[in-house]
Amino acid sequence: MNKWILAARPKTLPAAISPVILGTALSYHDGIFHSFILLMTLLAAVLIQIGANFANDVYDYQKGTDRDDRLGPKRATQSGLITPEKMKQAMWRIFALAIFVGFYLAWVGGWPIVFIGLASIAAGIAYTGGPYPLGYHGWGDVFVFIFFGLIAVPGSYYLQTGIITSTSLWLGAALGMLSTAILVVNNIRDMETDIVTGKKTLAVRWGKSFSHIEFSILVIIPFIIPLCMWWNTRYNMSLLITLFALPIAVHLIIQLISKTGRELNKVLAGTARFLFIFTILFSLGLIL
Repeated sequence: MNKWILAARPKTLPAAISPVILGTALSYHDGIFHSFILLMTLLAAVLIQIGANFANDVYDYQKGTDRDDRLGPKRATQSGLITPEKMKQAMWRIFALAIFVGFYLAWVGGWPIVFIGLASIAAGIAYTGGPYPLGYHGWGDVFVFIFFGLIAVPGSYYLQTGIITSTSLWLGAALGMLSTAILVVNNIRDMETDIVTGKKTLAVRWGKSFSHIEFSILVIIPFIIPLCMWWNTRYNMSLLITLFALPIAVHLIIQLISKTGRELNKVLAGTARFLFIFTILFSLGLIL
């Protein structure tokens, strides 16, 4: 695999585009859809995610978190494929491209989109970089819930419609929980090395049993939202197709509890796929 593709972490990109897809599906349901805005929003989301992945790669290496004995996939900086200097250069170039795309989105959405874009870039760096890296002090779960959920979904809806509704916020909460579930699996897998390097994730602070419960809540609660929306007569029974993803959630809970070490890499990948499947089914339910 090309070293830059490895560093970009393609498997993380569904978590970046899912909020855009769901927010746009809601706007389509509400009678508003602009295809070019969708494409530009997707591009900006992907660029910010790749830039954040580059930042995570280099800053985790510099802090000693990415060690030779790590259980997760190989990292480009840690393995010597890319030097820290080149990784930082690439990070800033990707973020610069994201800002360039953001000029159009800012023209569409105004100052709120400027704030969201700059805050997303800053948070992508601050997650593992800077004097107080959020991910190292137990704030990773909150960060992911807010930026991949409460900001990304309503923000995508806002770009299409010019408003934010309570429904868009509820959809944001659903995807925020599922995105956080991905992080929970990652943190359970990395508990041993995180303890050694002083990375105080919630899994490290409160233990594996807490994280198992947290994960279970995060992957089950989102199904309540399409049910409640269907109960509201504004929405069709088609929303219930989202429930087809429920057996996957149950399977993932069982797998998470029963697996350890590198076996959790499959659970991590499965949770990312589950997020995307949930998004597609929920979006289809809104569009049909």
